[in-house]
Order: sequence, then structure tokens, then C-alpha cells
Amino acid sequence: VQLVESGGGLVQPGGSLRLSCVASGFTFSSYAMSWYRQVPGKERERVAVIGSAGGTTNYADSVKGRFTISRDNAKNTVYLQMNSLKPEDTAVYYCTRGNNWGQGTQVTVSS
Repeated sequence: VQLVESGGGLVQPGGSLRLSCVASGFTFSSYAMSWYRQVPGKERERVAVIGSAGGTTNYADSVKGRFTISRDNAKNTVYLQMNSLKPEDTAVYYCTRGNNWGQGTQVTVSS
């Protein structure tokens, strides 16, 4: 199993970023996928999860209405569209399938 995230970076408050995660080594369309984030010294937080077919999603209260998870099973890719970003969204964001994690991508929201 390999999960490779991209799309992180530095953005001003109120801005947007789109994270991508390309998966390989398993039948992507058979698994739910999640995005987590972690700030040093704080507990890991599950940000969003999407069902295997993409029809079911769930979000942390902290990002509801601002973040959107989606997937393209033909491309073995899951996305996280992040809008109206806040400084408290600063974290390393990870794509996960069960106990499998990517290397993470840093998102920094700062003016």
C-alpha cells in the first residue's frame, strides 16, 4: 500500500488549497478513505472520510462547510478541497486507508 499526498503549502487566511492523495497497491475503489491532520503536541484529528463509492462523506465539526472530500476511483485519487482556511487549520495533513498512512503534506495558514 502506498499513499502519496501533495498540494500543501503556505496560504493566507481565507484562502484555499486542494490536497490530493494518489493510492496504489490495493483496490482503491473498495475502500473508504480518510484525511487526518496533526499538530505537534495535539491529538490527531480525523478531518473527513469518504465511502468507497464516494456517496457517503463525514466531516469534523471544525471543518464542516469549509472542506470537501471527494474521490476519483478511475485515478485512484482522493482529494480534500479546503476553503476559507484559518490559522488553526495549520497542520500536517495525512491521507489514510485504515492503518495505512501517507507521508503527509504540510499546510500552513498565515498572513
